[in-house]
Amino acid sequence: MKRTLVSASVLAAGLISFSNVAAELEISVTNLTHGNHFTPLLIAAHDSANHLFQVGQMASPEIQKMAEGGDIADLDALVSSINGVTSANPAMGLLNAGASVSNVMLDTGDNDVLSIVAMVLPTNDAFVGLDNWVIPTEAGTYTIYVNAYDAGTEANDEIINGGGMSGVPGIPAAPGGDGGENATGVMDNATNSYVHVHPGVLGDTDPVGGASDLDSRIHRWLNPVAKVVVMVK
Repeated sequence: MKRTLVSASVLAAGLISFSNVAAELEISVTNLTHGNHFTPLLIAAHDSANHLFQVGQMASPEIQKMAEGGDIADLDALVSSINGVTSANPAMGLLNAGASVSNVMLDTGDNDVLSIVAMVLPTNDAFVGLDNWVIPTEAGTYTIYVNAYDAGTEANDEIINGGGMSGVPGIPAAPGGDGGENATGVMDNATNSYVHVHPGVLGDTDPVGGASDLDSRIHRWLNPVAKVVVMVK
């Protein structure tokens, strides 16, 4: 079975041309959320015949592992297996709300598209996702605003319980130390098991109970959640 490596709203400045000529990229990623963290980022250049994820398709086991627990190792290996190139964990850990990682250098070789993924914490299975952005060959600076997606692999119960393994319900952690406890769980009536635009979290304002362990004053977001700036040299 063919593996697929899954879109984002794009605002690109300048006249764009495309081809398969290699390009050297300098990339920055900014977390635009109010109070959420991104787990280690995977920035990948690969051929356009493959996808890390695709909206409207089932999440791969590699995407599920990343979206539920922040583990990008299997996705990194998958990109390497198709002769892609990656920058794995360029921020050297979590990317805090409002923070940026800059000067990420990537030599694309013969690869013609760029993809970026990272889990959004604290959530059940939300992730930042840039899918197969075509790399321009004309030198310039290009800005892309990126949405958060729901992997569709886990109910969004909003319970922080340390769960981070694929198929284990719950949220691994609230890295800012601002999560609640003893939540009864949000009733998630969603039936979409495919990758789709994430509706955001509900949260509540009860830190020691209520339906959600997430704080609606801190952890809610509106898309886009990330800003990516790509300098083509």
